[in-house]
Amino acid sequence: MDHRSVESFFVVVSPGLEEICAAELAALGLGPLAIEPGGITFSGRLRDLYLANLHLRTASRILVRFAEFTCSDFPELFQRGVRLPWGRFLRPEMAVTFRVTCRTSRLGHSERVAETLTDALNRALGRPLNAAGASPQLVLVRIVDDRVILSIDSTGELLHRRGYRQAVTVAPLRETLAAGVLQLLDWDGTIPLADPMCGSGSFLAEGALIARKKAPGLDRSFACMTWPGWREGLWKLLCDEARRAEVPSAVVIEGADESLEAVAAAVENCRRYGVDDQVSISCRPLTAQPVHTAAGLVICNPPYGKRLAPEADLRGFYRDLGLQLRRAYPDWRLAMICPPGELPAATGLDLRQIARLDNGGLTVGLFATGHKQQASSGKTEDSFLRCKK
Repeated sequence: MDHRSVESFFVVVSPGLEEICAAELAALGLGPLAIEPGGITFSGRLRDLYLANLHLRTASRILVRFAEFTCSDFPELFQRGVRLPWGRFLRPEMAVTFRVTCRTSRLGHSERVAETLTDALNRALGRPLNAAGASPQLVLVRIVDDRVILSIDSTGELLHRRGYRQAVTVAPLRETLAAGVLQLLDWDGTIPLADPMCGSGSFLAEGALIARKKAPGLDRSFACMTWPGWREGLWKLLCDEARRAEVPSAVVIEGADESLEAVAAAVENCRRYGVDDQVSISCRPLTAQPVHTAAGLVICNPPYGKRLAPEADLRGFYRDLGLQLRRAYPDWRLAMICPPGELPAATGLDLRQIARLDNGGLTVGLFATGHKQQASSGKTEDSFLRCKK
């Protein structure tokens, strides 16, 4: 990929976080943007691709859409595939895997599409067989009504894998979702943050990154680093700029959990990412939380679904949860992720649904009280002026 060429990018986003991610892109100066269900498209150059991978907190991956054409039979698909610019992204020795989705197309056999494009790729790169490798380059193929769109993944491991979370608990919350929830709640690192049911500490670690304005992609690698056009100097320059933009933060971030295993995991994860000096974590149940006289934001991801035994009294659990949150955090804004329906009402809290989200394949809502103690995060409608829905 040449640094001077303008490319079409698609940012894959978990449902419910599209506008938050669009605001992140706009803040980086990228755009114009077009929001679609499950993602955002924009055009840019190599620098913009690097910036997005380095800085986005809520995206899953960034794709380069490098080909689009109409095709209705497999011989034509092979001929067109041979002429695609594979060499801009792939070296002959690189392993490649195709992920194909087809809908209302005469090219309706996804495995045959992948086989045909693999043969075309091998012919174009002058190799007899697809190379083998532990981390193959992902190419996504989407065919709708005989319209073929090919995209190459620039990210590799999904962006929620920041590189710090090695220890996990049951049903850990993805870092991208944790960051998105904090941004949906307008938490910008200027007031205290607490998670009294912290699990492996996703809200705590992501909160510390936001407070310090630390780019989440600094300590990991990306698929585009193996491309022929990778520019190490440009990447180092952008990383140096990101490090200079970091700020010290003294905001209080505290977590707790009744599980010793969860607390150990959260402590280790915060230590790995260098925020353990800012985050305090204790092992105690919510019933043992002292009354917090200050004000801030409480966010939690209480058990539901597979995290509770089938015989568990969900309504009773959430009723007690609401009572304890009111007791321990009387002047704080209270927020939680849970399935919509009767559970938010069972807490007895004055909760309103802010967003509909996806958590590990489960549809959940983000619910919060309307009480805000913090100053404005600076987000206005201007953030979305460049976002075209």
